[in-house]
Amino acid sequence: MSRFLCPVCKQPLSKHEKVYVCKNRHNFDISSKGYVNLLPANQKRSASPGDDKGMVIARNNFLSLGYYSHLKEALEKLCIKYSGKDVNVLDCGCGEGYYTQGIYQRLTCNGKNVSVQGIDISKDAVALAARRVAEGQFAVASSFHLPVPDKSIDILINCFSPLAIKEFARVMKKKGVFLYVVPGPKHLWQLKEALYETPYENPLKEEQYEGFELIDTVKTEKEIFIDSNEDINNLFKMTPYVYRSPKEAQEILLKAEKLTVNAHFIIYLYRKK
Repeated sequence: MSRFLCPVCKQPLSKHEKVYVCKNRHNFDISSKGYVNLLPANQKRSASPGDDKGMVIARNNFLSLGYYSHLKEALEKLCIKYSGKDVNVLDCGCGEGYYTQGIYQRLTCNGKNVSVQGIDISKDAVALAARRVAEGQFAVASSFHLPVPDKSIDILINCFSPLAIKEFARVMKKKGVFLYVVPGPKHLWQLKEALYETPYENPLKEEQYEGFELIDTVKTEKEIFIDSNEDINNLFKMTPYVYRSPKEAQEILLKAEKLTVNAHFIIYLYRKK
């Protein structure tokens, strides 16, 4: 069974061996890597939207070593706490599926009946996510045009991805939970100090969103020691600083063999009214 909608006519898609098809005969091939592309040309802002292959590989390599495991574990625990016996999970902006995989495995190990979907605008990221979580369904799609039925999602994860509140409210069930992850004020502070003369703290403000109530705020923080030049390079390449920092500072950082950084995250939990 498919849990996706046709991006053209909004009808349910049926999943076959190599293709998704709706009743109006719109069809979408399933990639050999296990995902489907549900991003129409009129929703693209470029030929290859989202994170490029280099950034995706860097993030996948870095996260796979467990540097951000404290965030993954915090998300897993919250999903267990706020889910029932049967739970439909949507990871909106799933990236390469590191957090998706952890959440799926932890819920399953705790006796939950889990269905999981992931969407991301980057096809390189979705390809890795589909490989990580073979039991899930993954699509290249926009957060602002989710190919997901109304009131079908129990838990929605949004980790460093665009905030599409109206779409989130549409697809979530009443009393469903939305986990919104943002960087803490001094997340990667030491990395910023190496790149900028005057580093800045990340802005932090609790927001109220129409259709949701804020029910909890969870902070998770860890100082991580990196003693590998390759890992330092991967960390840098997975951040937006690769596009925004002075070239001279980048060159010095990318030669470093050791780096200690603060990995600080805040998870806001919202419940659908």
